[in-house]
Amino acid sequence: MNLVIDIGNTYTKIAVFKQDELVFNAQYQQVDTALIGDVLKDHPVSRAIISTVKNKSEENWQQVLARSTRLVYFNAAMNRLVKNHYLTPQTLGADRLAAVTGAHYLYPGNDNLVISGGTCITYDWVDAGGNYFGGSISPGLNMRYRALNNYTAGLPLVDPDESFAGYFGNNTSSSIVSGVQNGIKYELTGFIESYRANEKDLNIILSGGDSIFFDTLLKNSIFAPCIKIEPYLVLKGLNAAIHNNND
Repeated sequence: MNLVIDIGNTYTKIAVFKQDELVFNAQYQQVDTALIGDVLKDHPVSRAIISTVKNKSEENWQQVLARSTRLVYFNAAMNRLVKNHYLTPQTLGADRLAAVTGAHYLYPGNDNLVISGGTCITYDWVDAGGNYFGGSISPGLNMRYRALNNYTAGLPLVDPDESFAGYFGNNTSSSIVSGVQNGIKYELTGFIESYRANEKDLNIILSGGDSIFFDTLLKNSIFAPCIKIEPYLVLKGLNAAIHNNND
């Protein structure tokens, strides 16, 4: 079994795979040696991989993991499934690289646009030949709500509203919801239209913690039939990286 750990900006996601089957997954704000010990006790893990968007700083639980398994840290050199043409590969977020790796592993021979919703929204395209050239990064759903509250004197902090379906708001709170959520909706459709102008058979893969929310925003769009939901895409990409780096 493989233990896959994705350290993001807000949460650390932990998963266990038996070959390609996801048998355990959870997310935590804090990880410690006791938690890792429990995971290892419940699952006979032989290999482990860690991906992090933060500066690498080995903590005690990582040392425990290194003593208990064959531990590797995901990096651009490990990526053997995707040809990385990013001009500054050393600055490419490991989560973005893992996501396109997962997309190409799950849907080989297809052009795939990966839209990942988390702290930020990222748009990354990998073509049918496994070539990755780059993508786009914009503020995430909750970041936009917090920014309106933090950078103004009078706007309240508002929660996302999945039931909102209007084109405008009729008070301050609903106007914020309209601006944030319709703004993301128009951003999503704009990016998708741009890519589909060149790639008609494009897969649209929604990933990350806000993937279901984004699917709701797009459910009545013309792109709905092309959308695939893969909330664990980064984890699956990291697992694929282990399979292709047995050495």
